[in-house]
Amino acid sequence: MDNNLKTLREQHGLSQQKLADALGVSRQTIISIEKGRYDPSLPLAFQLAAQFDCAIEDLFIPELG
Repeated sequence: MDNNLKTLREQHGLSQQKLADALGVSRQTIISIEKGRYDPSLPLAFQLAAQFDCAIEDLFIPELG
C-alpha cells in the first residue's frame, strides 16, 4: 500500500529510529512501511496517524481496483 509516511516523518523532523522508538517498533518496520513492503496492522496504523495528528486516509493510500 502506498503511503505518505516518509514525507510526514521528514516534515516533523523525525528520524526513522526516533519514530520507531516512539511507536515501540523496530527501525526496520518503519523502513518497510515507507517502502511499501509491509502493510501495518490496524492498531499500528492508528498509532502512526495519531503520531502525526492526521487521519489514516491521509497517511495511507489504498490501492483501488
